[in-house]
Amino acid sequence: MKQVNYQLEDLLDRKPILLDSQSISAQLKDKVVLITGAAGSIGSEIVRQVIDFSPKCVIMLDQAETPLYLLELEVGVMMPNARFYSEIADVKDKNAVNEVFKKYRPNVVYHAAAYKHVQMMEKNPSQAIMVNVLGTKNVADCANLYNVDTFVLISTDKAVNPGSIMGASKLVAEKYVQALHEKLVHQEKESATKYLITRFGNVLGSNGSVVPVFAKQIQDGGPVTVTHPDITRFFMTIKEACQLVLEAGAMGKGGEIYIFDMGKQVKIIDLALKMIRMAGLEPDKDIKIKYVGLRPGEKLYEELVTDTSKMLPTHNDNIMISREEPQDYDVINVSINKMITLAQQFNVFEAVAEMKKIVPEFISLNSEFKGLEL
Repeated sequence: MKQVNYQLEDLLDRKPILLDSQSISAQLKDKVVLITGAAGSIGSEIVRQVIDFSPKCVIMLDQAETPLYLLELEVGVMMPNARFYSEIADVKDKNAVNEVFKKYRPNVVYHAAAYKHVQMMEKNPSQAIMVNVLGTKNVADCANLYNVDTFVLISTDKAVNPGSIMGASKLVAEKYVQALHEKLVHQEKESATKYLITRFGNVLGSNGSVVPVFAKQIQDGGPVTVTHPDITRFFMTIKEACQLVLEAGAMGKGGEIYIFDMGKQVKIIDLALKMIRMAGLEPDKDIKIKYVGLRPGEKLYEELVTDTSKMLPTHNDNIMISREEPQDYDVINVSINKMITLAQQFNVFEAVAEMKKIVPEFISLNSEFKGLEL
């Protein structure tokens, strides 16, 4: 069957989101910018967009050697006059992260390094904790130590009332970043780093996302697998997501959680049907739809804010601020360190139980960890 080149914008029933390039330019021009997880779908697009704003240099950090090498080649061709450096490092390794900060002294940090696949992390909770929590802690702590101007944590809607290890690990990371910012503000530390969080939904076309999976299934003649007829998700393109990350980073004063308006949630079955028809085929005749059931940690629908959040508008109609009460740094730091130690020892159930203490709203869905919250 002929391969279909799906235009991601055509899969969204709304107008594309545009950014405020003026405020971003003021923040990034002639600055040293560090991007963790730079070789991933989100990280690499942030690299491409940041370079357009004439930074002094861009530091691309990732532990994945080959994707980072390929990104280096791409950037070298795309922007031959740009200054950029590749650093192989794992965010779990505090000494390696510290060396990168000491070497380059970044002004702005976009922390995109994370494990993101819900089902994979449900099977590997220790890795989710060590990368998503310890990794964030290491990078955020170095941002403070080296007087970074702005630190942006890239989070997910799966962190809201999480039903999975992945979502809960990202919420713990959010809570640590907020608590650290609050602590530093109260210390009245000079040149205090602005810590910001951006939270958005599924990114169309990112590695392992539903669009390339459906495209491959259609290409192979089906069936297209959908977990549940009623499952819905928020969607945006990689370009939109990264534009909004940059804009939120430029407008932030510190301590905010930025929520992106992605329109209405999309029914996954509708997306599948649309892609089949775009390929010139007829659903259930040419390509079968197969319902496979909700997987461990998977929710029927996602949320962008909790019921107790206070929402504030910004000058950009597509970006809102969620005000959520930060926790005491000393208290949450002790709990997080205990959870990380248990994860490093691969005491999985004990680590997850500790996570549920930190995040009481974390109720495992269709998972072997269900009941640990009791």
